[in-house]
Amino acid sequence: MAVTIQWFPGHMAKAIRQFEENVSLVDIVFEVIDARIPLTSQNPEVARITGEKPHLFILTKKDLADREATQRWLAYFKDHGQPAIAVDAKDHFNINDVLSVINPIMSPKLAREEQKGMKKRPIRAVSVGVPNVGKSTVLNRLVNRRAAQVGNRPGVTKGQQWLKAGKKLELLDTPGILWPKFASQEIANKLALTGAIKDSVFASDDIALFGLKHFRARHRDQLMARYRLNDDDFALSDVDLLLLITKKLGMRDDYERASNRIIQDIRNNKLGGFTLDNLEELQPNVTRND
Repeated sequence: MAVTIQWFPGHMAKAIRQFEENVSLVDIVFEVIDARIPLTSQNPEVARITGEKPHLFILTKKDLADREATQRWLAYFKDHGQPAIAVDAKDHFNINDVLSVINPIMSPKLAREEQKGMKKRPIRAVSVGVPNVGKSTVLNRLVNRRAAQVGNRPGVTKGQQWLKAGKKLELLDTPGILWPKFASQEIANKLALTGAIKDSVFASDDIALFGLKHFRARHRDQLMARYRLNDDDFALSDVDLLLLITKKLGMRDDYERASNRIIQDIRNNKLGGFTLDNLEELQPNVTRND
């Protein structure tokens, strides 16, 4: 039986409180979500705290996701009135990509302020997302400098800070935050496999088995090529397939070490792009603008 993941340390509760205190200072919320889990990485606490405040989804890591699935998700968000863009934050992203989306949203409010004699000002936004979603990388691209610390692990951003992105945008950075209780273990598994939860709080074999189950169902050829499998091997159970891969990796019976290798292979795109959230299984009324 899989071990339940415990994920909510005290510093995240503090970060949620800080976010709640500061959200009134901003015009719009940038929620950075993982293109591989564009539904799962939406934090329900953000929706609760921000209410009807304008909202932009920034789907990061699109280069690691299934390309066609990302396009379907973007179309879904558009159909439901939710502004969203997908980015490869490391290579192909700048402030104009964001301004082109948010200017039409914010122009009426800023025009009303100018009509009242208020000084023209930048748009103020808060950036929020789960840990290790690529939020700091996005911010650094927007401000065109290394203003926020970047690291490929959860919990790199420790506090909140304001950043200037040219003359038209000011950003309030926040630490990566999760929420107190997941609705299912599958949500925890998806967050763990993509790196939003620290590796030290889950059993690596549970998450490797979860990943293998997804890839054998949706990306069988990629799994076969990476671990030199054949068609007969897929008659094995997930557990027996993990043990077989362990041997093929030259790790004998060290399935924990093999599990960590599989997890890293998945995260580092060694098995190709993938998307864990299946739009076809989406239930009604799950996004903020449904």
